[in-house]
Order: sequence, then structure tokens, then C-alpha cells
Amino acid sequence: MYKKIYVEITNACNLSCDFCIKNQRELKFMSEKEFKIILEKLKNHTKYLYFHVLGEPLMHPKINEFINLASLSYKVNITTNGYLIEKIKNNKNIRQLNISLHSYNSKYNINLDDYLNHIFEVVDTLENTFISYRLWGNSSNVDKILNKLNEKYNTSLSKNSLKKNNKLKDNIYLNKEGEFIWPSMNNNYYNENGKCYGLIDHIGVLVDGTIIPCCLDTLGIINLGNIFKDDISSLKDNKLCNEMIRGFKNNKKVHELCKKCKFL
Repeated sequence: MYKKIYVEITNACNLSCDFCIKNQRELKFMSEKEFKIILEKLKNHTKYLYFHVLGEPLMHPKINEFINLASLSYKVNITTNGYLIEKIKNNKNIRQLNISLHSYNSKYNINLDDYLNHIFEVVDTLENTFISYRLWGNSSNVDKILNKLNEKYNTSLSKNSLKKNNKLKDNIYLNKEGEFIWPSMNNNYYNENGKCYGLIDHIGVLVDGTIIPCCLDTLGIINLGNIFKDDISSLKDNKLCNEMIRGFKNNKKVHELCKKCKFL
């Protein structure tokens, strides 16, 4: 059983952030029929679903239906840029909501105060949900964002005092993260050594059903099959999967994409 499985319900996004690798596949929104097939096929393989790979999951027109369906058998976790957070206001079936505050940019025609106040308003309705505000330490708006968080939660955070995990109140945290380089076959970076939890504690499913070893393989370069045709249990007999797992356990990267991944 995997600790978590990432499911990309759409690869469409409402933003175009400089730090994002951006979608290079055909735009698609998963149908309810496809989603139900995935829910059935992932049973007994994980307890935690993460609506995340590329794309903004809250763009999906059936986001609340998908959350509610998934919550019948899984703990539902969502990663969002926060701009469409109103769509999940009062939803009681979200275990954890990760909000990438470094996604904010004034070019999207909303000022920072309005962006954050809107998020705070919705977060206040999600009483049973763990909230993880994500913020890169080098974000251009980090000081202003910290000031707003301090004002909202009566804290005294500063850029210099930030820890990796900062408790704001019960079930609400600010997580400091570092910007990373997305793995790409075109990267100059190359390293054959490294460990990863891909295939060991998690896998991912792209919007077209492609099974991937981790949430950073956004193009599905390491194609391990298709959820609509194959069973997850077949991965244990997949030669490449077994070679990659053995490699990671011995600090060795097997696939070329992994060797060009600086996240490891």
C-alpha cells in the first residue's frame, strides 16, 4: 500500500507562474466516469489521495463532487494556488488543503490584501481541515505575506525566524519551502546518485490515466502503464519499477529523468 497517490483531475491552470514547468500536454478535464474508475482501481492501494500534479484542481467544474465522491473511501488532500478557493467554501470532506502563497503575483489583477483576505475567509469555513500555507523563502512578497499572517493569526513571524513548519493555530500551519528545478531531459544537471520515495511510498496518475512514479514527472516520461487499462498491483511485476526501487534504496538513480532531477 502506498502512503499517498497523486491524481491529476485536470492539467489546466488559471495562472502562468514563472517558476512552473507549465503544461505541455493536451488540456483535459477528467470526466466523472473516469474519476469513478480511478477511485475503484486505487482501492486497497492507499488511504490518501492528493489532487495534484500539474494544473489547478479547483478549475475543475465538478471539484466538489469529486471531493465528496473520493471522501467516501479516501482522505482527500488538495494543492491550490488559492485564487479559486471560494469554490470549496464550507466543504467538510477535505482532509488537508495546501495553499501555495508564492503563487501570488500582481499581474493577475488582484492586490495582495484582497487575495489573502479571500483565502482567510474561506479557510475560516473549513473547520475540520488541516491548512498548510506554503511559502518560498525567496518570494518577492514574503515580508508582506508574513505581516498579513501575523495580523490574522496573532503571530510574530519574520523572514529570518521562519522554520520549516510554523504553527499559526490548531490545524493551521505555514510551511517554508525552497524553490526547485523541475526535472527535465533538457536539464544540464546530471547526478546518478540519489534517493527518492517515488514508487516506494507514492505514485501518480495523470489526467489521461498515465501512471507515473512521482508528481514531478509532469510529461509522463516514465510511463508505467495506464490506470484505465492496467491494475496498480501489476507494478510489483514491472521490471523498470523494481529496478528503480532497488536503485533508490541503494542511493542510485536508474532512469535518465531521475538523473536530471535536482529535487532528489
